[in-house]
Amino acid sequence: MKKFLVCTVIIAAIAGLALGFGKRETAGGAEAYLRVHIRANSNSQEDQEVKYRVRDAVVTFLTPEISGCETKEDAMALIGRELPEIERVAERVLAEHGFCYGARASLKREEFPTRVYERATLAAGVYDALILELGTGTGDNWWCVVYPPLCFSEGNGNIVYRSKIAEIIRSFYE
Repeated sequence: MKKFLVCTVIIAAIAGLALGFGKRETAGGAEAYLRVHIRANSNSQEDQEVKYRVRDAVVTFLTPEISGCETKEDAMALIGRELPEIERVAERVLAEHGFCYGARASLKREEFPTRVYERATLAAGVYDALILELGTGTGDNWWCVVYPPLCFSEGNGNIVYRSKIAEIIRSFYE
């Protein structure tokens, strides 16, 4: 009987881990998310490298602000107010690296392909998004999720993907 109980607990724990940690989240439709899309000036190595530097600076700027938002609407309102500052952050990074083309930030609804993040999959569809175009905006791009917060910057300049949804799910298993 004791072995049966121990085996049952182990199986339940494994099932909980599989459901809570291994499963990719697809909760909520496109209306639940606010994405960020940074478009490089071109596909040259220099433009692609500076795109990632801009990404790091913008994510660092937005992280403390967005982390306090309770709803997607709050996040969209905040981003809308901060569009000029987002442009200034991007343009400062561009200038620091010798690029004279500008940056344009806007909130739009755009089509995105299916995207798999660390523990989340977002289906293809039309999403609200912060669009940041560097120069012509015709180069390869980078995108992530602003709300619920999925992209966070560590002090070392690396982007860490973190999902509040995954954290909530994991908290039930701790």
